[in-house]
Amino acid sequence: MPRPSFSTQLLTLWMLIAVLCGLLSVAVWLMLSSALSERVVAAKQQAAAACTAVASRYDLSMQRSAETNVDLMHAVLDLVLIQTEGIEGGFWTSEPTSKALNGFIAYAFPTYGGSGVKRDIPEAETPLILRALRSASGSGQLQADIVSSGTDAVLAVACPVPRHAGLLAWTLTRARPPLGPYGERATAILASVLAVIVVLALFLALTLKRWKHNLTQLEHALAPDGEFEQGKRLHRIGERDLDQIVDALNRYGERAERLKRDADALNRQLAQAERFSTLGKMAAQIAHEIRNPAGAMRLKAENALAGDGARREAALRTIIQQVGRIELQVSSLLALTQSVTVHAREVDLPAWLDDIVHTHESRAESRHVALGVEVAPHSTQPVFDPAQLARALDNLLVNALRHTPSGGSVTVRAYAAVAEEGERLRLEVIDNGPGVSPAERERIFEPFVTGRSDGSGLGLAVVREIASAHGGRAYLAEDSNMTRFVIDLPWRPS
Repeated sequence: MPRPSFSTQLLTLWMLIAVLCGLLSVAVWLMLSSALSERVVAAKQQAAAACTAVASRYDLSMQRSAETNVDLMHAVLDLVLIQTEGIEGGFWTSEPTSKALNGFIAYAFPTYGGSGVKRDIPEAETPLILRALRSASGSGQLQADIVSSGTDAVLAVACPVPRHAGLLAWTLTRARPPLGPYGERATAILASVLAVIVVLALFLALTLKRWKHNLTQLEHALAPDGEFEQGKRLHRIGERDLDQIVDALNRYGERAERLKRDADALNRQLAQAERFSTLGKMAAQIAHEIRNPAGAMRLKAENALAGDGARREAALRTIIQQVGRIELQVSSLLALTQSVTVHAREVDLPAWLDDIVHTHESRAESRHVALGVEVAPHSTQPVFDPAQLARALDNLLVNALRHTPSGGSVTVRAYAAVAEEGERLRLEVIDNGPGVSPAERERIFEPFVTGRSDGSGLGLAVVREIASAHGGRAYLAEDSNMTRFVIDLPWRPS
């Protein structure tokens, strides 16, 4: 199973972070909301119980309901509220009196955490307390009022004092965060952290989008038909890490191009060295090839001088034949020793082949050999040197017509083939002659190697040189039923 790409892995990580942030935010909100509701209910119950206890305890302690005993009120408040942490309370009357400020008669907060006894009513919560008191005074029943602020809630509970008209007890408490006095701050910090994570996730998303775009550009440039494969220099993307890769690829491309030029130069030098290395062998062989005709011409000339006119005429014919043989040897030798210069251009393959085959039709007819052409159609024209490749094909046709018996056939075939290095042009000359012996197959393209007594052994060597100059090769195919020489070249060399 293929491993996902780097950008896909980062995208998956970002999605996971986003989902986790969302779930964590919802969980924190639900926790705070549900905890606040539960704390409000519990605080209301405690405050209501404390208010009822204060009212009933004062009623039991006060024998005369018509009187108001402030000291007893403070004592009852201290006694009852000391048992409940964080609850403050007092007494309030709806009847105007000079002893009460806004109706408040007594107040106590026994569990107050500050220094000393707290006796002043909280001003900020006074409106809340008065609302609860007036509501209870009007209904004659216990009433509660709540003010929520974020994760905090302030509860005021008011209840009538039995048998004391217009007198009410009240309690005040706060529903605080579950984490203690610093819970709200901790919640704010947690919310800030979540906000930072969300911002980072958005930043990561934008970064991933930019990376994906840049990686797509680089991927297109490195595709088989992209700029890099075409030998072009890649442009910097603007991303530091990716630009380092682009620079490395450009350096690699430049080094590869430089090595290719060096390799081409070395190949040319090697080919030239191989040609010069065979000069000694060639010189000896050509001396032998020229010496035999020269000896025959000298013998015929001596006989002509001593003979009659008919004898001189026959001798001259023999001398002309031997001179032609020497010229053929010299021409083949010059073609082999001189480097092949390729002038490539687009060639109309069918018309070019028809012209070449047409020049060999008379020779084929005289030997009663069928000569045919097969060209596979193609959408584009190949690129090569038509003059040089015509020389190579002429040598293969002459060789095939020499070895094909009467009644045989010679076929020239041309088609496009697909190989690892790209599209190739294949030129094949096929005959049903006796073939090439296994002993000669390995050396058939070497100079002066021939299977005929009157052959120069240079024709196939010239074919190999011309194919190599085009960036291709010439070889003898492994066919058991026929002889098939192949020239393999790039269809459109770069």
